Amino acid sequence: MSEWYRQVQKMVEEVDECIRQRSDEKMTLSCLSQKFGYSEFYVSRKFRELSGMRFRDYLLHRKLAFALKEVRDTKRGLLEIALDYGFSSHEAFTRSFKKAYGITPGEYRRSPVPVVLRTVLKPFDCYLTETGGTGMTNDANEVKTYFVTIPAHKYLHIRNYESVGYWDFWQKQSQIPGQDCETICGLLDSIKGKLDDAGGTGADSGSGQIMAYINEPTGRICSWGIPLAESYGVRLPADYDGAVPEQMQMMDVPEGEYIVFEHGPFDFETQNANVEQKIEEAMKNFDYDSSGYRLDLTPGRVFYFYHDCKRFWKYVRPVRKI
Repeated sequence: MSEWYRQVQKMVEEVDECIRQRSDEKMTLSCLSQKFGYSEFYVSRKFRELSGMRFRDYLLHRKLAFALKEVRDTKRGLLEIALDYGFSSHEAFTRSFKKAYGITPGEYRRSPVPVVLRTVLKPFDCYLTETGGTGMTNDANEVKTYFVTIPAHKYLHIRNYESVGYWDFWQKQSQIPGQDCETICGLLDSIKGKLDDAGGTGADSGSGQIMAYINEPTGRICSWGIPLAESYGVRLPADYDGAVPEQMQMMDVPEGEYIVFEHGPFDFETQNANVEQKIEEAMKNFDYDSSGYRLDLTPGRVFYFYHDCKRFWKYVRPVRKI
């Protein structure tokens, strides 16, 4: 089964690349089946088994996700966008767009409210399948430690007061209507102006989305003795005045100083456990006394957590001068 998770992951990556390149002829089930060496029937069945949806439905919603960002971010004509993403007419595009998002492309361009985009499937997301990366392959990268001042900003998020870790967080959120992983990630993906966006093209789902731990009096007591609420969301400019989805919270985060523990790119399957151990040791052994700083455990301070194996793994912890 794990091999098929990998194969479907490769397929969804291929789909996104073809959408970026406007290569409609390469996105058919027939072409993908030939490329991966299986029958169309077998690929179709496996795709639905692992993703919970038909391949053609996934393809339509990914095209709409790419198209929506062009409607939002450019001044290109709606017909031009429609044709670029494989829709036969302005009317066909409008029908599909409204069915997916409850609003027409023209209405959305005039008022781009948050909508639930079809985020890219991640059938081999080890964290969401609770398997984790267990390899212990050594790598040359070490953990960098440095201090930064982060300007005032807003943090749009959902939070949980009882969860323990990423997998458990989404398991608990899935029990709350409208707060499952797919819905929340889709809403956050549609919001423009995320401070941590990697700046990719098209519908790079997940870009700019992060975990954070909030020093919250009603939160769960963590291993180092303070109450933390786990959260998932995006950082936005301090002057952001867009709509806030009803199931989310908007938090004003003042300017503050932070310490960053950062590891560079790594292979998830073979190096994840090793990198995690390195960062945990670096945080545990850091000599705050000689640095002139200490962790700021004031209620309301936010601890940010970034896990993107293609870029970095880093913890950003609030500090104050001694």
